[in-house]
Amino acid sequence: MCTLFEQGEYTVMQSTGKAAVSKVSIGSEQAGQRLDNFLFRLLKGVPKSRIYRMLREGELRVSGRRSKPDYKLVEGDEVRIPPVRVAEKAETPPMSPITHPLLERVIYRDDSLLIIDKPPGQAVHGGSGVSLGIIEQLRMELPDARFLELAHRLDKETSGILVLALKRSALVELHRMLREGEPRKTYLALAVGEWRDPVRHIKLPLHKYLTEDGERRVEVNHDTGQRAHTLFRRIKVAGGYSLLEAELKTGRTHQIRVHLAAVHHPIAGDTKYGNPELNRTLKRQGLKRMFLHSARLEIRHPLTGAELKIEAPLPADLQGFLDTLG
Repeated sequence: MCTLFEQGEYTVMQSTGKAAVSKVSIGSEQAGQRLDNFLFRLLKGVPKSRIYRMLREGELRVSGRRSKPDYKLVEGDEVRIPPVRVAEKAETPPMSPITHPLLERVIYRDDSLLIIDKPPGQAVHGGSGVSLGIIEQLRMELPDARFLELAHRLDKETSGILVLALKRSALVELHRMLREGEPRKTYLALAVGEWRDPVRHIKLPLHKYLTEDGERRVEVNHDTGQRAHTLFRRIKVAGGYSLLEAELKTGRTHQIRVHLAAVHHPIAGDTKYGNPELNRTLKRQGLKRMFLHSARLEIRHPLTGAELKIEAPLPADLQGFLDTLG
């Protein structure tokens, strides 16, 4: 026996007894999403590790093909979902209250583009049903927005400039621009140790993989890695740390973090690629998160072609820690 439940523009068959395979057709509003993010929303109650395992083992296919988690869905795709136990629908879980409206953090907005200064500690997508991600919160704050999607991602602990599209045509063009490296994106990072060079190019290929728990990780790999290039400029050195400006020449996952860790200057407070013991010391000294901030963006408007220069100042928590270094 199977029941049907609605998910926006598509219908999903949920197995309640006899095993059943469901097929989901992708419409215009789902096109452009990452496959894993689409599945997280569709299969609420299914552990992420199970979803990633289905993708790895080829149980879950898109238009008859194996697909990676970061595959971008295309209108007309058909997602085949094998029999999977979904948590029974209960009362809608309470959502976290909006204590800090994101619309108060808007840097730029028009009818097709929205750019905010992302707060630290908030993921771009929600997790367990009791927390709001950036995209979910903005959809609540902008109930009349017919279309609202992230153009790119920032890690949970990273603050600063985050770009979203209010029109599909803008999203498609933003994705093309990002793929071809047109925007100029600059971050501020505090690296462990004394950085010797005023300017340094790091070109180390990066390979992305998933742990058994479905966690994304990245490593330098000269055989299977993708080309990655970061330009670092030294701003100042103080107290055994170096404040760097990092300009992305390519846009790989965790690129700045892995490049700095690879040359033995990990980002202060980085829990994935940094030094755990040092991070515990930094917490006692007042640094409660990774010191990485998206500070500046130079980009052509995806629809009008106008040149935009966006800046987000260093947040008070990072500036305060920086001041303690002298």
